[in-house]
Amino acid sequence: MAENEFVTVNPNGADNGPQIGLIAQYVKDLSFENPNAPSVYQWPAQPRIDVSFNIGVAPAADDVHEVQMNIEVRAVGEGEQVAFALELLYAGLFGIRNVAPEQMQGFLYAEAPRLLFPFARRIVAETVRDGNFPPLLLDPIDFAAMYMAQAQQAQSLAGAEPAGEA
Repeated sequence: MAENEFVTVNPNGADNGPQIGLIAQYVKDLSFENPNAPSVYQWPAQPRIDVSFNIGVAPAADDVHEVQMNIEVRAVGEGEQVAFALELLYAGLFGIRNVAPEQMQGFLYAEAPRLLFPFARRIVAETVRDGNFPPLLLDPIDFAAMYMAQAQQAQSLAGAEPAGEA
């Protein structure tokens, strides 16, 4: 290309290129329980921490999708006593236009959670700290790898013969 040349993307002014934007992100639900306070602060051993994630996607309007990240944390001490329990439902609204459905699903289940995770991680850490426990810093998550693994698993299950047929 010569130095003074440029490419016109939409010569007729049409808005037909792929567009994705984060419209808003917000706490949809937050719960923290410390059922064994104040005795929990005198327990001799550190509690076992269990963390689970769930990603959900739902259409919110035309070209707008809500991505929800549900994070549940339970800290359990000796005798299966609960030190603390935290549930966070963190969500984001994403505007998506002119994107193929197969690409949109990858974005909604892999890239959108990656964008939301640092903010949800901060909320978890600060809420646990506000309960008078050391801040819980969640390890980074490779949402793209998780999405690809689930997609491959679904594809292999779809390709498998149903049980009992030969």
